[in-house]
Amino acid sequence: MNKPASHSPSPDEKIHGHGLRMTDQRRAVYDVLMGKRDHPTAVEVFTRVRERVSSISLATVYNCLETLTDCGLAKTVADERGPARYCPNLEEHAHFFCEDCGGVSDIPLRNRKRPEDVWEFPQNLIIAHHEVAFRGKCPKCAADASAKAKASKRN
Repeated sequence: MNKPASHSPSPDEKIHGHGLRMTDQRRAVYDVLMGKRDHPTAVEVFTRVRERVSSISLATVYNCLETLTDCGLAKTVADERGPARYCPNLEEHAHFFCEDCGGVSDIPLRNRKRPEDVWEFPQNLIIAHHEVAFRGKCPKCAADASAKAKASKRN
């Protein structure tokens, strides 16, 4: 007997599942997030969306981002050193914050391990949500720092 193919809900279906509709503004914000997966701030999303929808306000962009995260179409990435950023990657992953350039990168889990397979948690703990973040220098900034260090040693 064949199993039915699993159906992953479309963005429109996820929005409708929360009793809302995919407005033109929400679609534009969603498309901007999906188009360049670089963890933009709300202001960066606003700037990009204004190229498509010139009449959109920053408040509307904030509202759209809140709706998209509430409906499970994006995640908020909190960084205590700066404004919140938005991530369209819904797979389990960590984030890497470059302390030099400010870039944010996704760090995928190896072999799709669950947090409880990686971390030592007390017994009977129920994980409702987790965020893992790493900080340091991205490959480009690390190479630049290394080159500067070598140059200063020569002088």
